[in-house]
Amino acid sequence: MKISVIGAGNVGATAANILAEKEVGNTIVLLDVVKGLAEGKSLDIMQMSPLALFDTRTIGVTDDYEATANSSVVIITSGQSRKPGMNREDLLDVNAKIVQHVTEQVMKHSPNAILIIVSNPLDAMAYVALKTARIAPERVIGMAGLLDTARYRSFLAEALECSVKDIQAITLGGHGDDMVPLIKYTTLSGVPVSQLLSDEKLREIVQRTRKGGGELVNLMGKSAWYAPGFATARMVEAIARNQKRYFPCSAYLEGEYGLNDLFFGVPVKLGKNGIEDILEIDLDADDRRMVEISANSVRESIMYLKKRGY
Repeated sequence: MKISVIGAGNVGATAANILAEKEVGNTIVLLDVVKGLAEGKSLDIMQMSPLALFDTRTIGVTDDYEATANSSVVIITSGQSRKPGMNREDLLDVNAKIVQHVTEQVMKHSPNAILIIVSNPLDAMAYVALKTARIAPERVIGMAGLLDTARYRSFLAEALECSVKDIQAITLGGHGDDMVPLIKYTTLSGVPVSQLLSDEKLREIVQRTRKGGGELVNLMGKSAWYAPGFATARMVEAIARNQKRYFPCSAYLEGEYGLNDLFFGVPVKLGKNGIEDILEIDLDADDRRMVEISANSVRESIMYLKKRGY
C-alpha cells in the first residue's frame, strides 16, 4: 500500500512519521512545494527506521505528483494559516485555491484514493475537495472530531486524575469554537462524568476544548502538530487495515442529523472503503441547539465558497 502526504509541514511530517513507524503502508510519499523540505524530512524518517525497527519506505519529492501515483490513501494538509489582517473569507479564498489544485493533481494520479483532509478551515476545505474530486462522499473525510475529542478526553483525565484510557467521549460539529462536546455521552469506564465533576468544571472543560487550538497558538505562536498528526495517522490506519473503527470525523451529510450538503463532525465507521457508516445518536434539545449553531457556521463558509464558484 502506498500512502501520500501532501504538505510536509509539522502535521504532515508527524503523520508520515507515525504511519512509517506503525508500518501502515509499504511506501509513504511526502510532497511539498518547498524545495528540499519533503526530501529532508523523509530522509530523516528513513534514517530512524533502523532504530525504531520498521521497513516502510519513505520518499520525499518537490511538487512531483507522479511520485504519488496509485496511492490508496492521500492526506492533504496543504494551505496557509491565518495571518495578521486576514479575515475568514481571505483564508477561505487562499486555501480553497490550494486545496482545489492539490485535489486535481491527486485525483489525476490516484483516481481510486481515499482523501483525508486536514487543511483549514477544515469542513469547508473537505467540501472543496469533494466537489473537485467528484467521487463518492464516503471517500472524502475531514480530520477534526478525533482531534477535538482527544483534547476533551485529555482535559477530563487531568481533572479526574485518572488514566485517559478510561475516558470515553465524543464531540460533534464543525472544527471550530462552536464544536459540541457531548457531556451526556462522556463517561469514566461507563460512569457518567456528570456524577464525578461539577457542572461548572464540565463547562470549563468544554470551553477549553472549543478553544483548544487557539490555546496552543497563543503558547507557541503556531498551530499544534503532534496530536493532529497522530489523529490523522489513526484514521489512515483504520482505513488501511479495515479496522471498522468508529471515530468522530468530518463527513458529508445528506440528511443525517437533519443536515444536508455540508461536511460536519459526526461519529463514522472507518474501513477499507472510507466512511462505511454514519452513526446517528439521540440528542436532547440543548445539544440540538448547539449542533444547529455549529452547522450554521459551517454553512456560511460553504455558501461563501459556492458564490465563488466552488
